[in-house]
Amino acid sequence: MDLNASPLPEDDDHEEPVELDFGQDDEDHVESAVEIMRREREERRRKLKRDQPDDGPRPRPQQVRNDHATQNKIGGYKRVKETPQGWMDCPASGQPIDKIIPSKVPLDETFNESVPPGKRYSSKQVVNKQRKAGRDIGLVIDLTNTSRYYSPAEWTKQGTKHVKIACRGRDAVPENEAVNTFVYEVLAFHERQKPSRNPKYVLVHCTHGHNRTGFMIVHYLMRTQLSSVTEALNIFAQRRPPGIYKTDYIQALYTFYHEIPESITCPPTPEWKRPSDLDLNGEAKQDDDDDNGESAPSPDPVDDKAITNDDVLGDAVPFDQQDILRGICFKLLDFVPNGRANAQFPGSHPVSLNSENLQLLRQRYYYATWKADGTRYMMLIMRDGCFLIDRNFCFRRVQMRFPIRNVNDGFHNFTLIDGEMVVDAIPGGGLKRRYLAYDLMAINFSSKVKLPFSDRWKLLEDEIIRPRIYERKQFETGLKGNPSYRYDLELFSVRRKDFWLLSTVKKLLKEFIPALSHESDGLIFQGWDDPYVNRTHEGLLKWKYPEMNSVDFLFETGSENRQLIFLYERGKKKLMDGTRVVFADDVDPSSISGKIVECSWNKQEDCWFCMRIRADKSTPNDINTYRKVMRSITDNITEDKLLGEMSEISSLPMYADRKAHADRKAHAEKMAHQHRRRG
Repeated sequence: MDLNASPLPEDDDHEEPVELDFGQDDEDHVESAVEIMRREREERRRKLKRDQPDDGPRPRPQQVRNDHATQNKIGGYKRVKETPQGWMDCPASGQPIDKIIPSKVPLDETFNESVPPGKRYSSKQVVNKQRKAGRDIGLVIDLTNTSRYYSPAEWTKQGTKHVKIACRGRDAVPENEAVNTFVYEVLAFHERQKPSRNPKYVLVHCTHGHNRTGFMIVHYLMRTQLSSVTEALNIFAQRRPPGIYKTDYIQALYTFYHEIPESITCPPTPEWKRPSDLDLNGEAKQDDDDDNGESAPSPDPVDDKAITNDDVLGDAVPFDQQDILRGICFKLLDFVPNGRANAQFPGSHPVSLNSENLQLLRQRYYYATWKADGTRYMMLIMRDGCFLIDRNFCFRRVQMRFPIRNVNDGFHNFTLIDGEMVVDAIPGGGLKRRYLAYDLMAINFSSKVKLPFSDRWKLLEDEIIRPRIYERKQFETGLKGNPSYRYDLELFSVRRKDFWLLSTVKKLLKEFIPALSHESDGLIFQGWDDPYVNRTHEGLLKWKYPEMNSVDFLFETGSENRQLIFLYERGKKKLMDGTRVVFADDVDPSSISGKIVECSWNKQEDCWFCMRIRADKSTPNDINTYRKVMRSITDNITEDKLLGEMSEISSLPMYADRKAHADRKAHAEKMAHQHRRRG
């Protein structure tokens, strides 16, 4: 039933007799508010029947399409728009928090019949009230899940930017992507205001300006001022009493930031919010919280499927923010891309080992490591979040903690590292994600790309890994806490990837790789003195087991299921005529059309075999990469041949001298450790 519409006549065509009670004197009886409303409703119903006799079908009133019309009429009567439950007595706004004003939703003039003059709170009144307090509003962020309260034009026509971030209010906290958008919009606005002598303010509102509004502001404080959730909640409660009063919102904040408080205190529901208001039937109004009476969808069932390298991690960020983050990466990498290269992944790529570039190992000093068969990510660590950067140069935010070397002095900001995500099998059962960091390109806005790899690798341990280990131990031993941060609740763990002398390659292949808890498909040879090279690095070499040498193709199907196999050449698709891909028996090739397939060469069948679908890539290999892989396949550097080369190369004077130095250093460290144990 639409409580705003005047009641239509009943189906019967005669007027019911009015029952009169002569047993009580009118002076002795005082009608209650409910009785008055019911009596007036009955009188309107009878009058409507007299004015509109039921002498035939009447056209149905049209649905009101404009929520912002001054007058809406149904059956000749104005439609009265009701205020949200508790809105009338809810305080209009709170005190600013970092130039953010929490507020209840302003209501336009279509609500005037429901709101007495002294209780009205429109956009004009918001502006006037804040100006009297010396605050000009430059941005309004609307978190309600409806458009019925006012038109955004009320703000934009006076030069105030309006941003709509629709968030459900009932039984659901705002989604992570909505939070990312909110924080970005506020930070971007504050950045634009920096040159101004009188920076403007941000007005944030949901329906009442407490739960959704507080939820967003607490997130903002956590990502900019790095306080604990408890501190951020208290700040909001002081500026907008009583603060967030929904327990699930408070719990969600602690969970998101991996904090374990000693206790959770939730303020009582304010008096003005308690369901004491009556609707036109004299019944308690339902708390709709903008959801039109609908409950939030039930949470998805817990997904207990095995985690994989193809899982999408983190939460999307706004496109405008992604463009800014890309620019930050280019600056930290000291790299100026040309044209369309702005959208291409700038990370360093190895080339396949062949008989020609193998000679580089004789000319320059190299170390070796295993090639993990995981997912490549760079990681940009900012004050407002940690961002995983995939091969498509897309950014997704993950909640991680990276203290600087002196853990009491804050956290990393504008730090860029490189690595790969693997899925480790845990002894005894289960799987766990781990990020293997193997390079560092910038620390706190200081680019390190020109340093030799050996220095960058050492900085990675000293500046990134050890501070995390140290702080985690402080939390676990109780030396630091209240609230206690739980590193084990992060989406993945982080460790530095090890590199070894070439003399250890045999042990690496025969002992280390077979014992790994994740997949490996070969080796990486890293120049020890090399700077960081963007995009293709001709001196960074990868060796794969011959059967795992692969090329990433774009696979499509044409008419009559004809296979179309593409590579890239100068940024455009290049059809590889005569190339054929074979799939496993249980795979329908037509279902793979439009995807990137990683394929190994089947010499016996003279074709490519699809090893897997590359969900982490949207473009195929370049034609030059294809040629290098084919050269590697043709040269066929087997494991035995590789070990023979490593034995010969590691005996060269430049390697022998460094190995002797490394042995002496290891012996000295061992003796020092034994001495400390005796002491």
